[in-house]
Amino acid sequence: MTIRTVQCAHLKCEAPGLDRPPFPGPRGQRIFETVSKEAWKLWVAHQTMLINEYRLSAVDPKARKLLESHQDKFLFGEGSAPPPDFKAPSAGG
Repeated sequence: MTIRTVQCAHLKCEAPGLDRPPFPGPRGQRIFETVSKEAWKLWVAHQTMLINEYRLSAVDPKARKLLESHQDKFLFGEGSAPPPDFKAPSAGG
């Protein structure tokens, strides 16, 4: 079995790609073609932090637009910064 690789837009290197688009439509297809599994995993963790820190609801259209904007920056642009008050959890608790 051959592992599908992509030139990852986020990691800036060739890496194993996703098994399928993460969601339907052109946005999902673009991610499938240009984002690695590792970068997608990093995005999901970052997205979870954003949802928790900003207390976003996935059903709120404004929240979805905000996440799309952060996703574009994280995967394809200059990066997505955490909220100003965010403090990363310390190791060990």
